[in-house]
Amino acid sequence: MILVTGAAGFVGRALTARLARQFRVRAATHAAMFEWSGSNVETVHGKALSPTEDWSGALSGISTMLHCAARVHMMRESDSEILAAYRKINVEGTLNLARQAVAAGVRRFIFLSSIKVNGECTLPGQPFTADQAPAPSDPYGISKMEAEQGLRVLARDSGLEVVIVRPPLVYGPGVKANFLTLMRWLARGWPFPLGGVTQNRRSLIALDNLIDLLVRCIDHPAAANRTFLASDGEDLSTAALLERLGAALGRPARLISVPVGWLDVAAAGLGRTGQLRRLCQSLQVDMRQTQAVLGWTPPLGVDEGLRRAAAYWLDSRRP
Repeated sequence: MILVTGAAGFVGRALTARLARQFRVRAATHAAMFEWSGSNVETVHGKALSPTEDWSGALSGISTMLHCAARVHMMRESDSEILAAYRKINVEGTLNLARQAVAAGVRRFIFLSSIKVNGECTLPGQPFTADQAPAPSDPYGISKMEAEQGLRVLARDSGLEVVIVRPPLVYGPGVKANFLTLMRWLARGWPFPLGGVTQNRRSLIALDNLIDLLVRCIDHPAAANRTFLASDGEDLSTAALLERLGAALGRPARLISVPVGWLDVAAAGLGRTGQLRRLCQSLQVDMRQTQAVLGWTPPLGVDEGLRRAAAYWLDSRRP
């Protein structure tokens, strides 16, 4: 049996649905009202990712687990409070779970980490690789790095097989946050002052591609104690992403070329400098090692991934 944590989340929900076609799955979630149907899925409610949570019941009979639960977004706290809260959940909570997994006889622990462990941006022609030194710059990335480090120590001391996957931005059916905001703006026909952002390149990964990779990691013998980066295999400039997402929505993007320096000034005045940087800078990943070790190729191209995300959102808006 396979355990999925965070089974009610964006990735966890899709992963559980995919796994249930092939395996018996135990879906752990903190959401009290969430329930999976189907003979292959057993739902476990009220499982918080905390330093003291008892996972013994959820781990009974589990051979492999995919750990997708995490604290992702925090607002309105001070920097020190944010880092402490991330560490309590993403580091201490994860390691508490992993130690109990060892005690329960779990063989493989697949950890959904983040490309933020590598850093926030890349230089031209210098994509992130899995074996370079981590350089996280925000509390979330720091917490994911520290969780990875703790898991590696546990693997070394216990024999637990740890597999780490660091995706870049994940998009697909049910996506939220900034990607959902982009779809809303495009659907309303609002102009974007980002038509001149054509020289950067950003790696993305469609939800279905990430799920396919996670499933590959379940029983591939070469995955044990490795770290993998992945993407759709085609990196886009911000302008190209908006154009192709607009095409997927059936609403051509209205792009206006504004000098980046002007955008910097406007973003600073609105307190949105960080968001602008993510749109204008590059963030590329090198997944050649992942492909070579696992024999893996993303099954979806970018346009199909965007089409699926757009179709799901458009359908959800219909009465």
